[in-house]
Amino acid sequence: MLDLDTENKARGSLTHFFGGRVPKVNIHTPAGLDAFVDHLADGAPVILADMGSGSGQVTYDWFDKMYPDVNEAGIVFTAVGVVTSDPASVESVLTWAAQLQNRTAYLIVENSASEHAEFTYWRESEQAQQFQRMFAPAVIRMDYRLPDLENALRNHGVTLAEVAARQTQVPELRRTRR
Repeated sequence: MLDLDTENKARGSLTHFFGGRVPKVNIHTPAGLDAFVDHLADGAPVILADMGSGSGQVTYDWFDKMYPDVNEAGIVFTAVGVVTSDPASVESVLTWAAQLQNRTAYLIVENSASEHAEFTYWRESEQAQQFQRMFAPAVIRMDYRLPDLENALRNHGVTLAEVAARQTQVPELRRTRR
């Protein structure tokens, strides 16, 4: 795992959720995104990277320059996009896809950020439907979670799996009821 979200230094970052064991990488340095290639050269078969907001242009430029070489080396990419009921989340995915095109596979997470989330723009807009026809993304659902639980998970850097397995000592996450 690589945490490329240097603006998110504390709560909610991969580094935070995994107890500091995920390296932070500043992609705004000349060789920042080369960390992908470095980690693959060290034997990592898969890299999961969390990109921060505002990382688009830097990533596009690197990807355009490096893609032919990494593709020739057999390296493949999957872009993971998270969409919500907010059309801006869909626009973000479509903007990335316009740049990356068919050089990557796509996984879309329908994140039910509210109890009765609707994905009207994702499911019905012409642009989103065209993206889905062209790139056939895999789509998974992330069901709504209680806001108090979600906030406590973020604040304490605890995963839902740790709560379910009772592997946390955080009092508010050890309760059986909300």
